[in-house]
Amino acid sequence: MDNINIRRACADDCKGILRMIKELATYEKLGDDVHLTEQELRQDGFGDRVFYQCFVAELKSKETDEASSPQGDSLVGFAMFYFVYDPWTGRSICLEDFYVMRAHRGQGIGSEILKLVSQVAVESRCSVMTFLVAEWNADSIEFYRRRGAVNCTASEGWHVYNITRQSLQEIASDQKPWRDVVVQA
Repeated sequence: MDNINIRRACADDCKGILRMIKELATYEKLGDDVHLTEQELRQDGFGDRVFYQCFVAELKSKETDEASSPQGDSLVGFAMFYFVYDPWTGRSICLEDFYVMRAHRGQGIGSEILKLVSQVAVESRCSVMTFLVAEWNADSIEFYRRRGAVNCTASEGWHVYNITRQSLQEIASDQKPWRDVVVQA
């Protein structure tokens, strides 16, 4: 960890963050699903209205033993998160993406990043941290389990659903035929 600096992301990190998002998506066999641009990432995290926060892990420069300039090539890990409000438990934090490049795993980088996100959650009085893990990703599941994570799919029976952008547009404009369907109890 002596050659790693973990810090809050800045706008200039977006190139490297997007690179790692794409690496993570490829690892999760979803590489074609990343449509986000560097500009959108910059605007959504560092614009007028912030939708996420992020920590990054970067290699320190060998010449100066200080953090490298934030151009993206020196980044080796990140955690992207945001706050949500649960009407049953109040404030919570959603860990959306969390990734350490394979060559840098096993050095404690992930543990340190998760520690920082957890500190933000505690300082913000969050009652829980939620996240998704692919069911085939045994290494990640074990990483989280060792830190006290509980699989809510198994213990509480919750399933995660998505409504796509196209469906959202149809719902918002009332153009779906289901609108007239009456469900009888």
